[in-house]
Amino acid sequence: MSLTINAQEQKQNVKDGFYQNPIFAGDYPDPSIIRDGEDYYIVHSSFNYYPGLLIWTSKDLINWKPVTHALKKSVGSVWAPDLVKLNNKFYIYFPANETNYVVWADSINGPWSDPIDLKIGNIDPGHFTDEKGNRYLYFSNGSYVPLSKDGLVISGESKHVYDGWKIPSEWSIECFCMEGPKVFKRGDYYYLTTAEGGTAGPATSHMVISARSKSPLGPWENSPNNPIIRTNSASEKWWSKGHATLIDDVKGNWWMVFHGYENGYYNMGRQTLLQPVEWTKDGWYKMKDGIKTEDKIKKPTGQNINSNVILSDAFTGAKLNPQWQFFDEYDTQRVTFSPNGIKIKGKGTGIGQSSPLLCTPSDHSYTAGVEVEIEGNASAGLVLFYDPKIFTGIAFDKENIMAILRVWQFPTIKGVNKTHLFLRLEKKEQTVNMFYSIDGKNWLKIENSAEVSSFNHNALSGFMSLRLGLASIGEGSVTFRNFVYSVVK
Repeated sequence: MSLTINAQEQKQNVKDGFYQNPIFAGDYPDPSIIRDGEDYYIVHSSFNYYPGLLIWTSKDLINWKPVTHALKKSVGSVWAPDLVKLNNKFYIYFPANETNYVVWADSINGPWSDPIDLKIGNIDPGHFTDEKGNRYLYFSNGSYVPLSKDGLVISGESKHVYDGWKIPSEWSIECFCMEGPKVFKRGDYYYLTTAEGGTAGPATSHMVISARSKSPLGPWENSPNNPIIRTNSASEKWWSKGHATLIDDVKGNWWMVFHGYENGYYNMGRQTLLQPVEWTKDGWYKMKDGIKTEDKIKKPTGQNINSNVILSDAFTGAKLNPQWQFFDEYDTQRVTFSPNGIKIKGKGTGIGQSSPLLCTPSDHSYTAGVEVEIEGNASAGLVLFYDPKIFTGIAFDKENIMAILRVWQFPTIKGVNKTHLFLRLEKKEQTVNMFYSIDGKNWLKIENSAEVSSFNHNALSGFMSLRLGLASIGEGSVTFRNFVYSVVK
């Protein structure tokens, strides 16, 4: 199952010249996109998952394959990055740990630098240059700061120049919460695109706002088409649509890349969406008339590329495949790669402290199974993981099979006395069933199941999503092999 195509029907839509949102199914929020010739590159928020800032590439804006992770060193929860190419170098600006950082590379493929602390607060840096090549960062509070010529140092004081667009008081929103500023130039104008309304909360909160100016430093005039896009009703398929970046394709057509929550599947996180925009005669942009986010939409011109990334993994390679990230940090000293599987040293006394290895499911219903072997006084788990305080799944030590229900862990099958077992989770919509097997052929369901619809940001905060996790806990180590993910129709 491809990370970037969420159903066989969508593959057929692309083949027939149409696509259907999302273009990234699963938790891919805050997209930042650039075009470099005929190639598109995109990056998303990576929060507490490491290695972070996974860059993807495409020829048609629909089919994507991974390039590399740009962030190896843990600096905390990484929000709303901005991907930039300037003077034949690539940069990613991002906030984390109450400051802002930049990483850079001579090639999109890397190697990427260690994160450089810009030593300035605020969130959601948006990079832009003026006609003289001077560099600046906008932030979510409507201010900008100048950058050095190499883009690696803040070189002046912050100046506030934009107050946003006033949201009608009768609308149901989470908060004003201006964020995600992105600046581009077209013709005589610079265009500032922001989000307002709050990224979660009511379905009608998030929205895309546009303003323009003859100078990238303002003053800014708000668009008469605001909000450019917004969820108008909780009955719609896509909720909290916002945080947009605009991009022109190789034919001169314009597109908006943004994110939204899927109605009924809030715990999948914010998924990446794509929709065409058009320009009015008076120089403003708006969403193309007659097209809804959930429609089948005529795809952009461009070569299809097949993503070779699938969630299933035999774990026989010499490195971590791109679909995997550890929670909080990627400690290479914990991990041993071999043709016999990936061995992970135990950590912590429970799954919440174990920094599990995670991947992002792209479907509503699926099964995930893995072969597991424990050594020493370790225990192992296959879980659906939101954060260290909330997760569910199945685990075992050398004596018992254990159920995990909303962190509550207890022996459910005692006296198994095995160090080599097979574990499986079956998620059908929002119900999770749990299985184990002695031989990998005959599966036994334990009596415990879980309901996981509430494992989401509106209930738990944190902006996380429900991810599949492999956990190695305690003293000893765990070898995982033959991880198999499949869609349940």
